[in-house]
Amino acid sequence: MDTQRVAPRPSAPDRLFLEFQAAVAGRYSLERELGRGGMGVVYLAREVQLDRPVAIKVLPPHLAAVPVLRERFLTEARIAAKLSHPHIVAIFAVDEAGGFVYYAMAFVEGETLTERVRGRGPVPPSQATRLLREVAWALAYAHAQGVVHRDVKPDNILLEGGSGRALVTDFGIAAVVRDASSLDGGAVTGTPEFMSPEQALGEPLDGRSDLYALGAVGYFAVSGRFPFQGETATAVLAKQVTETPPALAELTDGVPRRMIQLIEQCLAKTPGDRPESAAAVADRLGVALEQRRELPVALRVFVKRSGRLSGVGSLLYVTFGVPFLTFWTAAIVPSPYRDAQAMAAFLASLTVVPFGVLVARARRLLASGFEQQDLGAAFRREIDEGREERLYEYGREASPYERVTRLVAAGGLAAAALSAFVMATTPWLLQRELYSGDLGAIFGLSLFGGTTATLMWVYRLNRRIDIDTRIWSWLWTGRVGRALFAVARWFQPARALPASTTHRATELALGLAAEKLFEELPRDTRKRLHELPGTVRRLEADAHRMRARLEKLNDAIGFEHTGERVRGPSDVGARRDVLLADLTAERERVQQRLADAVAALETIRLNLLKLHAGSTTVETLTTDLGLARDVAREIDLLLQGQHEADEVV
Repeated sequence: MDTQRVAPRPSAPDRLFLEFQAAVAGRYSLERELGRGGMGVVYLAREVQLDRPVAIKVLPPHLAAVPVLRERFLTEARIAAKLSHPHIVAIFAVDEAGGFVYYAMAFVEGETLTERVRGRGPVPPSQATRLLREVAWALAYAHAQGVVHRDVKPDNILLEGGSGRALVTDFGIAAVVRDASSLDGGAVTGTPEFMSPEQALGEPLDGRSDLYALGAVGYFAVSGRFPFQGETATAVLAKQVTETPPALAELTDGVPRRMIQLIEQCLAKTPGDRPESAAAVADRLGVALEQRRELPVALRVFVKRSGRLSGVGSLLYVTFGVPFLTFWTAAIVPSPYRDAQAMAAFLASLTVVPFGVLVARARRLLASGFEQQDLGAAFRREIDEGREERLYEYGREASPYERVTRLVAAGGLAAAALSAFVMATTPWLLQRELYSGDLGAIFGLSLFGGTTATLMWVYRLNRRIDIDTRIWSWLWTGRVGRALFAVARWFQPARALPASTTHRATELALGLAAEKLFEELPRDTRKRLHELPGTVRRLEADAHRMRARLEKLNDAIGFEHTGERVRGPSDVGARRDVLLADLTAERERVQQRLADAVAALETIRLNLLKLHAGSTTVETLTTDLGLARDVAREIDLLLQGQHEADEVV
């Protein structure tokens, strides 16, 4: 039941309202009904003594007289009352009055997740990540208290107005785990669309059953659809037990791949294939949130503005700068070479000058301590976040205006091409003045109309899928970007001070600090330690390669865990298990080598500090550099011979 969904104000209080108000007079002042279900009615009231709004769930006398229903209601109240967590609706009191059994809980002004999705469509991925994390926190706390909710669904997740905080409510069928392993099976209770297979079968269950329901909630939140639908509850339960839900990636746009993998892992049929705990789910969602927040200002500015040739400045340059350079060059060059020089100036103004501007901007990014490889993740994040906003503002499908302009563009350009083809292949028509004029008019009007409609269509399409950002991402992360950064390094004689440490990897921060300390040493000492900068840069590069490798391995292992069970000969499944074990072992080796590289950089930095303080010698630091080079060689060996793993990654 939606315990706090706001119902329309009734025209007049019913008999139950009046009788219950009389029973609790002096303690609570009832205002209106919020909702009702099979196990009672919920009223909005004010607690007189503390003058605060509360939601009161009451079991009417005719139901309270039934021992089974009364005990179930009190069990719900007792279980919920023992839970005290920021993302669980708090229970203030459990009491009886005038034949009524009731409990008072915190009133949450807001809406349920169901109402949010039904009213405004799927939740943007960043918001969905946050609210699923908060629900996972609540479930982790409940599971730690030995409580399994058993009815996690969007109707039981309240979104607080203003803050958007998610709160779990309605522990009406929750149960306390009887031992350390699982809850005894029994009658099938819950909501079919969000019920785990083991719960649907009446089998023993534990907190991982709630994780299945959480995965279904996440599926619904980001897609607006249930994982399984059917005409009857029995049909839905049968699908929960036997079928795989439609691929979430095909139903949504802009949802990060790792979030999709986590949701699908929660929806695994076997509890052992799901995440180990709700706390683990919250941690993985937290990592995703932190990664989204950690993009520093230098990269944000670059991917949004400075990494592009757009805006008023670029428009003025194309409108006035290019013609001025072209005509000015033609005016100062002797006439025999005027045309060639003007053409060269025109081409240079469209290529060399923009190239120089982009080099200057790449140089500025280098001065902030970032490299070309940092741009890939930054542009992907900009595209993902922009996709959320565009999906909310413009929708997933093309608008009627966009479809019409696309159709007009295609028709106009096709007509222009056809008329041009006719004029080119049938010159005898052009000899007739009537046909010549008609064909020329058709060609001109079609070309003008088709070109104009194409521009209008591209403009609207860009608002929906952000073509501009995708083009600049392709340019900066590809060969052109490598060339721009290579030229920019010619004008970058020394590494700049580090940027915000919230984004920079540890090894880069240590490397920059070590190089700065090295530059401050006396010239003779620097000469004796001439290999130090190269060793530091090699360790930085190796650590970066280890991080990239680790990310690929994590993705591969996550895919293996969330992928469907292999159907076929047993040796295929055995090979899959062996491959997964190999990937896991390699991940451990990569993690260790990453730690070794960072530790070597830390040792170099500390010894440089000691060298400045006069508490160590150059010989000691030289020995450490030798050990650091050994670490680098081990990393190089680790990255060789990984063909089979690379195919999976």
